[in-house]
Amino acid sequence: MRPTAAAQRPYTAVLIVPTGIGAAIGGYAGDALPVARSLAAVVDTLITHPNVLNGAQLYWPLANTLYVEGYGLDRFAAGDWGLAPVHRNRIGLLLDAAIEPVLRGRHLQAAEATRATLGLDLTDYVITDAPLGVTLRQAASGATWGTIAHPGALLRGAERLLQAGATAIAVVARFPDDTDADALHQYRHGQGVDALAGAEAVISHLLVRQFQIPCAHAPALAPLPFDATISPKSAAEELGHTFLPCVLAGLSRAPQFVTAAPTAPTHPPSLWADQVDAVIVPASACGGSGVLSLSRHCQIIAVEENTTTLAVSPEALGMTALRVRSYLEAMGVVAAHRAGLTPAAIAPGLSPLKPWGGS
Repeated sequence: MRPTAAAQRPYTAVLIVPTGIGAAIGGYAGDALPVARSLAAVVDTLITHPNVLNGAQLYWPLANTLYVEGYGLDRFAAGDWGLAPVHRNRIGLLLDAAIEPVLRGRHLQAAEATRATLGLDLTDYVITDAPLGVTLRQAASGATWGTIAHPGALLRGAERLLQAGATAIAVVARFPDDTDADALHQYRHGQGVDALAGAEAVISHLLVRQFQIPCAHAPALAPLPFDATISPKSAAEELGHTFLPCVLAGLSRAPQFVTAAPTAPTHPPSLWADQVDAVIVPASACGGSGVLSLSRHCQIIAVEENTTTLAVSPEALGMTALRVRSYLEAMGVVAAHRAGLTPAAIAPGLSPLKPWGGS
């Protein structure tokens, strides 16, 4: 009998664009989604985080892409948690008590629309027992972050949703409208840093750390005055009254976290960090814990054109990385890597072999 070729194991890549650092690609709502769609076409499994895939009222279903909150992604990268794919999550909607009645109604209409048009499964919603009190901050580097005055109200609301049967949680917090006018103008016109992103990460990190379930956040904001000159990058954030639809769509199929390695095979099998083959990250933002953890055993691909407010290069960290100019080049590297090729073989010149040790 003719021998059969050995099966090649599935190829898994992680796409990371840290939030709140003014990334040229991924610094706006959903503007890294074309990168994710393209990468998903050349790998078996793509793992990325909500701010890459969230496009306010726009989203795109990717069957082989796992929607993983940032804190959970860091724990996965460290090898502490696995990812278990699901057919469906039941989503609990947690609304900040600070949201005004009409604005709350708009978000509830968005949630009802996803039930009626997308068939999503939601529990009854919960309103926090106190306003969350979100404040926004910006570091000297330009990166944004934030605080929550009443984290206990957030945790208590999430506990009620878990009691209602939720297996994933979408949070809508009331964010301040009095963002610096100049900074907001620059952001709407394609420059500057997302003032909301850092605080959003604080909210979702807290819930994932406490409850080990999928979570993502959508800010509640008063609509901005119409401006016909805004950047295409910010256009997704100008639509409608809510950012919630993409969050609900993403959470509906987000993998569950596995906090202990299974003692027997699971069906479908859970995914662990040692199965990751490549990580694609901005070349100036390599200092995150997820990248540092994964760099120990997989190929790091550092994209130079995705500039950020940071200056943390792979070389500064002693990290071995393959630098590429663009995401298009990164996709070629991933395709070659998946095929078992060295990228040098595709370049015009190939250096000859030399005796090892230089002798």
